[in-house]
Amino acid sequence: VAAEAAAPARRADQLLLSSVAPGGVFEEKTSAFRVKVSALCHRAFAWALRLLRGRVSVKSTHAFVFSRCTHGKLTASCRPMTSTPTHTPHSVGLEEVVQRVRPPLVLELGMHCGYSSVRLLRLLPPAGRLITVELDPLTAELGEEIILVSGFKHSQFQVLTSSSAEAIHTLPSLLTDLDEGSSEGFSLVLMDHDPQQYLPDLLSLEREELLRPSGCSVLLIRRKQRDLREILDHIGARPDCYCIKSERQGVTEIFCHEGKHRVR
Repeated sequence: VAAEAAAPARRADQLLLSSVAPGGVFEEKTSAFRVKVSALCHRAFAWALRLLRGRVSVKSTHAFVFSRCTHGKLTASCRPMTSTPTHTPHSVGLEEVVQRVRPPLVLELGMHCGYSSVRLLRLLPPAGRLITVELDPLTAELGEEIILVSGFKHSQFQVLTSSSAEAIHTLPSLLTDLDEGSSEGFSLVLMDHDPQQYLPDLLSLEREELLRPSGCSVLLIRRKQRDLREILDHIGARPDCYCIKSERQGVTEIFCHEGKHRVR
């Protein structure tokens, strides 16, 4: 009887010993936990490193431009930027589209150091206007200074320091306060921010009726092929609303057909 009564206790001891022994349950759970923590730390470090590199790059571009350029001389401002790490190879494709579309109103999501902003402003019609959005306050401040030193005035552009989603939400009231032609919406949108926001932001622009009814070209900057997978799948499923107009130098141009791109 005593032996039978002690059996449960022995089984409990055996289970405890097996859980802490090499290869036991406890060790397996601890190992799995360590793997998850390591992966989380790796992602956090990678994110911080990307943010740090972005800020350092913008700061170095800002310092380099201001040390080399002449205030108000556009070519002098652009030339130093092409020698810095933030120079984007998609500028050729960007300029070709702007020259063809001749947009009176442009939205840029992701200003970065201001290089694309300067390129856009240089090619806009005399009455053209640029609204550019940048999430990071320091980057927005430095980028705005580069635009100003390039000879452009605040009457030609506006910098919104916020997320793209927040900026799009405020754009309807902002365009209402501009001249009458701006109320028709954007005829060119440049997306050069987080690729995961490309599709949500496109849908938001449609929902807010911010794309010009006569048609709007949306330029998607591609650094990796997978960057555009989600939005291109969406576009392919709606041929009555979109078409891919051109692809060159890391820039994919999609065209939103007149009137049909409205999201209800």
